[in-house]
Amino acid sequence: MAAAMASAAERAVLEEEFKWLLQEEVHAVLKQLQDILKEASQRFTLPASGSGGAVKQENFVLSTSGTDQVKGVLTLQGDALCQADVNLKMPRNNQLLHFAFREDKQWKLQQIQDARNHVNQAIYLLMNRDVNYQFKTGSEVLKLMDAVMLQLSRARNRLTTPATLTLPEIASSGLTNFKPAGGSILHNPGAMFEFGNQRYEVSHVHKVECVVPWLNDALVFFTVSLQLCQQLKDKISVFSSYWNYRPY
Repeated sequence: MAAAMASAAERAVLEEEFKWLLQEEVHAVLKQLQDILKEASQRFTLPASGSGGAVKQENFVLSTSGTDQVKGVLTLQGDALCQADVNLKMPRNNQLLHFAFREDKQWKLQQIQDARNHVNQAIYLLMNRDVNYQFKTGSEVLKLMDAVMLQLSRARNRLTTPATLTLPEIASSGLTNFKPAGGSILHNPGAMFEFGNQRYEVSHVHKVECVVPWLNDALVFFTVSLQLCQQLKDKISVFSSYWNYRPY
């Protein structure tokens, strides 16, 4: 009898704690997530240059690991790559080749646009309930966290693993003056393309990278937000281990 009473009392305490979690702590976490993701969203709103409100251009040095065969500078204007100058040293005779974007073309970086859209969708999900809204079940919170985490994961993945363009896509973009021969994939040795009425074959592949600080900041905000979402999910899941009735 005493054990049953203790069990009932323990359950009552746990139910009160769970009620407090739904009514108080969940909203505190949602507010914290909103603040963090608004900071992340602001990273995609770049300062204007002062002339007509145009987005300021930023220059970044391209680098390779363990080799100096590829050097260059690219210019980013918001989510568009507007200029690029690349010097390539040929491995056989050290001949220096220079490549540049056409001045009348820009390369829209779709992955930046997509990441911005995903973070804004996550903010919308978090703000879709006002501060007086009462969550009634843990399941309701878990579904919200899953939806937010899905958007944040997609945003992070678009920045960390951007899609690789094929040679036909590069040629059709108008950024360059070469055209592919066949359907070979870019970055694949053996791919063929034409330039100046001559056919060329890709013999070596070099990957160049640059650090864009404001995108790195956004990735940090995404990671912190994902951790907060998971911590809240874990807290709700812990309560289910204390009784057979799952508050889902």
